[in-house]
Amino acid sequence: MSRTGRRGGGVRALALLLRLGVLAALWVSGVAAYIAWTGARDEAAPADAIIVLGAAAYDARPSPVFEQRILHGIHLHEQGLAQWLIFTGGFGGEGARFAESEVARRYAIDKGVPEERILIETVSRTTRGNLEQAALLMRERGLTRAILVSDPPHMARALRLARRVGIEPLGSATPTTRFRSVEARWRFLLREVYFFHRDLWDRLRGAWGR
Repeated sequence: MSRTGRRGGGVRALALLLRLGVLAALWVSGVAAYIAWTGARDEAAPADAIIVLGAAAYDARPSPVFEQRILHGIHLHEQGLAQWLIFTGGFGGEGARFAESEVARRYAIDKGVPEERILIETVSRTTRGNLEQAALLMRERGLTRAILVSDPPHMARALRLARRVGIEPLGSATPTTRFRSVEARWRFLLREVYFFHRDLWDRLRGAWGR
């Protein structure tokens, strides 16, 4: 092959790589926009239960992030949108005295929520686990529809996982978030973009394995 031909082939390969890079950037931007849009919607409507997804607790106190989720769940419950308030989250680490959900229950009772209207699970450590355990509590009582409460960037994944475990979900993200700095919000969003693609890959792999 002549030197001119080789140079032409290199230019075409570079142009193809640039196009692929642009397409990849557009795809990732689209996924990020979808996650942000989903978190900005409030679908709160009458349901069977309100599920507050777990977050860190410091001994007997909820972390600022968890506190915002708990408060929003209480607000929805006070509006009469659901009979049951479900708190999720197990023990956050070795030596923890209380599960996240136990901390949330105590907080809600202190705010005036009747104890008999609260359900908790104390074994889950992940979003998927939160929702699997919440689904078990709901099935035991013949419940199907739930409002999910979490931070805005987390909502798209929460809704996706809830559907997989048989919950009919409605999203209602916290109106305020403790992830206030631009850096923290971008980190959270990028993490959710990663989980979107990981979940997509897992589903595709599962479909090919059938």
